[in-house]
Amino acid sequence: MEVSKIQGVLKNNKGSGFPLAVVITLCLVMIFTGISEYFRLVIVAQGVRDALQDAVISTVSDNYDDVYHGVREGYSGGYQPMAEEFEESIDYGDIYGRMDTVLGLNQGSGYHFKTTSKGEMEYKIWNLNVDIYNAPLAGGDIEGQRFEIDSSVMLEVPVSFGGKLLPPMKMKVKNSAGYIPKF
Repeated sequence: MEVSKIQGVLKNNKGSGFPLAVVITLCLVMIFTGISEYFRLVIVAQGVRDALQDAVISTVSDNYDDVYHGVREGYSGGYQPMAEEFEESIDYGDIYGRMDTVLGLNQGSGYHFKTTSKGEMEYKIWNLNVDIYNAPLAGGDIEGQRFEIDSSVMLEVPVSFGGKLLPPMKMKVKNSAGYIPKF
């Protein structure tokens, strides 16, 4: 009688879907975790790009007063009238300072970084490169002949998946802004 009970239990199919349900649930959790980490990286990169763009646009706007003199004279470059000539006058601004303010970054050992509430690094930026192209003293707004700022910064974001730290995402974030006279 004992042997027939054991055979009945072994032949019973109730609950055989339980392990499959657990496997499917774990797979879905892993996929969701991977997608969430991807979106976190995209959001951080977009935030840094937007902050860089904001800082560069502010620097371009800071140059309006010098560019204005050129526009008044029929040009669109950053020049100041000096005696009988025009002298180049460009304000480089404080792009790192503006990015630090917008993103809430700290500075240390050559990096500007953001930390989490636990004190872990969320991301860091470095190697800011700013190229300012002053328009030549010439009339009209011809492409490539306007007051323009190209900038780039390196971004590094730690990547983790499944509780393990993976190699960080490193990328160069670039942007450009220019001054175009309206009148």
